[in-house]
Amino acid sequence: MNITMAQALAAAQDRGLARIDAQMLLLHALGRSPYDRAWLIAHDMDALPAEAASSFEQLGARRQQGEPVAYLIGRKAFHGLDLAIDARVLDPRPDTETLVDWALELAAPLAAPRIADLGTGSGAVALALKTQRPDATVTAVDVSADALEVARGNAARLQLPLRLRQGHWLDGLNERFDLIVSNPPYIAEGDPHLLALGHEPRLALASGADGLDAIRCIIAQAPSRLSPGGWLLLEHGHDQASEVRALLSARGFAQVQSRNDLAGIARCSGGAIPLEPDVDAPVME
Repeated sequence: MNITMAQALAAAQDRGLARIDAQMLLLHALGRSPYDRAWLIAHDMDALPAEAASSFEQLGARRQQGEPVAYLIGRKAFHGLDLAIDARVLDPRPDTETLVDWALELAAPLAAPRIADLGTGSGAVALALKTQRPDATVTAVDVSADALEVARGNAARLQLPLRLRQGHWLDGLNERFDLIVSNPPYIAEGDPHLLALGHEPRLALASGADGLDAIRCIIAQAPSRLSPGGWLLLEHGHDQASEVRALLSARGFAQVQSRNDLAGIARCSGGAIPLEPDVDAPVME
């Protein structure tokens, strides 16, 4: 006997699946948009077809093994965009919207800003910036060819042109930008939280013994690739703000500060190149 939508959701929650996850997975199993929860509520007493029930059960089991919902349904909403997501890229987090909002604020007074997004992954940050600032030239960089393929697909589907470049952070980029943003890997290699993130590409998560290797590299490279007055913005871990600010200050950045996410956690830090930088300062790679 078929069970109803409501009964299927209740059973999934009894097994430990979060309600929002269960709703999205059930909608996906039904071939509907995973965001159409209003439809699901309106049809909660409808019988769940056997084929959809089987698919829903399999999806729920994979989710309980830690696989992100975005990978299971192939989609993720980010800053108003509907992105295609799979295991080749990091699952975009809502916290990263803090980075986008700060970048848009800094870019607001600039005409046709030149922006670089380092470690673009799915293209989430780059595309969010491009959709709000269509006049901007946005260069999206990633060392992973697989990640760039995902970003390229998202850019084409959303009709938002990006300049896609494969490389290690700013290597090979000899131009100057008004703004450089990055959500680099920042988890320490020995952090036990990595075990729960095993479905996501480790290259996009971990960075050295203290998690700051990528951030150090970007901070070292950025001054020679930023125009005078240009900003570098970095997402980082919940407890890394003071260390990142210290690294920025030591490299000569001015106006060094952090921004909080919606939970009140210092999630991003950044600084600006002085309008009259020291031209004799060595370029660190």
